[in-house]
Amino acid sequence: MSAHQYDHGHTVAGWTGFGIVTAGAAVLALGVCTGSGVSRAVGLGIVLLGLLVTWALHLAGWGKPTGRRPRGQWDWRVRDPDAGDGHPGCLGCRLAGRGRRRTTAAESPAPAPVSVPVSIPVPGPRSGAGEPGPVDAGGPVR
Repeated sequence: MSAHQYDHGHTVAGWTGFGIVTAGAAVLALGVCTGSGVSRAVGLGIVLLGLLVTWALHLAGWGKPTGRRPRGQWDWRVRDPDAGDGHPGCLGCRLAGRGRRRTTAAESPAPAPVSVPVSIPVPGPRSGAGEPGPVDAGGPVR
């Protein structure tokens, strides 16, 4: 069990990603200080690699869902049992196509019929005499 009183989110994915991205940032900083474009490109590549490795480890169950985990999963070496279905509200899981329940055509219910009320004016008998004319016409239409 963890000695922490709270779930700080320490995970294998988090620590691995932190280590790789820190190394990439150091190479990038060295490239900035020396003016080497190659070092800057390699540093950015290592940072991108760290992000992808962290995402892959999260999807493999070594990350954590959004919010607080059960106390039994607070240790950083505990794998997330619900990672295969995707975490609700997790951007990384949504980008991987997880976190949504996919339904087939056979499972999806038929759409309910929609009724829209329509009012149809019914014309009455028109004689033409005594009806008001157009605006500002000044009298009945003959």
